[in-house]
Amino acid sequence: MSTTDSMSKDVMYYDGSCPLCTAEVCKLSRYTKGNVELQDIHQLENVEGLPDKETLLKKLHVRTRDGDWLVGIDANIRAWHHTPYAAWWRVLGWPVIRIFSSAAYGLWLACRQFNKPKQRDSDD
Repeated sequence: MSTTDSMSKDVMYYDGSCPLCTAEVCKLSRYTKGNVELQDIHQLENVEGLPDKETLLKKLHVRTRDGDWLVGIDANIRAWHHTPYAAWWRVLGWPVIRIFSSAAYGLWLACRQFNKPKQRDSDD
């Protein structure tokens, strides 16, 4: 990741070893046409100014081109903001709908964590 890229684009940090995350990133990359830098957390070296890898792996993180950090459902909404489906994703941030979208994101995280031990066991 170059400094120029991170200042001109949003950067989404994702878990490249997670099948759910990888599937989402594949879909996202088809629609963003390079407007978001997609960074596999496992490919990162220790970079000053970034949270540690353990923190990044817990929830989706986006660092905006302005240097702000978005986490969880807000990061997901921001990443999809760069696609033709931005209007649909923006709805997920509306106050009443946000309650449900945040709950759905929590379920997604639980599914992701449920799949993690199986992955690690197969790697041993």
